Amino acid sequence: MSIELTHISEQEFENILYGQMTPKMAAEYLKKENVSVRSFSNTLKNIYPSEDIRGRLNNFYMISQPGANASSVDKKIRNWLTDRNQPTDREDLYRIAFALELHEGALDYLLSLCSDYGIQYRDGKELVLTWFLRSGYGYREALEVYGNLPEAPGLESAECNVTSRVTHEIHSGLQYIHTLPELENYYMKNLNRFGHLHLRSYHYFERFLSQLVHPTTPLGDDPADYSIDAVMKTYLSMSVPSDRCRRNFSLVQKLIKQNWPNATALKNIRSHNADVPRKLLLILYIATENCIMSDRYSETDEEYATIEDRVNDHWWAINAMLNDCGMAGLDPRNAFDWLVLYAIAGDPEEAMSDRLEKVLEELYNN
Repeated sequence: MSIELTHISEQEFENILYGQMTPKMAAEYLKKENVSVRSFSNTLKNIYPSEDIRGRLNNFYMISQPGANASSVDKKIRNWLTDRNQPTDREDLYRIAFALELHEGALDYLLSLCSDYGIQYRDGKELVLTWFLRSGYGYREALEVYGNLPEAPGLESAECNVTSRVTHEIHSGLQYIHTLPELENYYMKNLNRFGHLHLRSYHYFERFLSQLVHPTTPLGDDPADYSIDAVMKTYLSMSVPSDRCRRNFSLVQKLIKQNWPNATALKNIRSHNADVPRKLLLILYIATENCIMSDRYSETDEEYATIEDRVNDHWWAINAMLNDCGMAGLDPRNAFDWLVLYAIAGDPEEAMSDRLEKVLEELYNN
């Protein structure tokens, strides 16, 4: 196999590719939690294998947050290390990285694991914190320096030439910043380019969504446009329960349902009031059969192409998109990514969205 994976991830990949699982079998496989889901605690302990991890985190939090309640801090850290929950605040992940003196790549990986995005270099605060971590300085020093810098006005319009890859340019330039004065000058130079939303992911979102709002037929454009509500109901709900109750759900059911889009979320994203979730991009890729690349020639369209050829082609296309957006690549040990891989590993005559929805119907049928 040309795709490089760890041993456990490769086993999951081959189960999808060669297991000949029906949608019902796939749902049962997920329900029984046979997928070896990558947990936050194990990931962190692999990055930082020392036994003093809990003590270091506790000490750091108490020093960096004067007046914090010691028992509350310890309970929060204990819950993270026993996988009762995981950090969802990006600031917490930066604190963990500083406390354990992790390298920049480890921080980026943890951010991707616990949120939709890795380090956002176009965010002024994350730029400063990342440079201080990389340079071996302290967390409170970083906050003090950032507090003395002007706040960025926030560039949040995708009309600002998304092909320039602003985040990539800022990240590349940061490699040449070695002193604090250089960092402050670099911050000021990029002040009008900073923003919290991820423009590249919005770019993909808009292109995918336009295919659903303005559908085409073999005879040309469909004369009627779909509303956002109709797009959600017709293409994206995929039999996932819309109610918020998750009391009787298994871990995998909770993970898959978590942050599943709805019409309100789509409208907020479209109006630039919210960021584009990684899960939504993957759902749109499946729902549109990757319409963005549909006009290019691919050998996988030929009759002699094997299922491995087609899956590999989708694998590289999806990961190229995710990487371009600053998101983590596909992971067979992520429950939803496992479903995405299952959807793209079917018969080419069967719509990927149909294959995905059939498993979801079985998964939530009770």
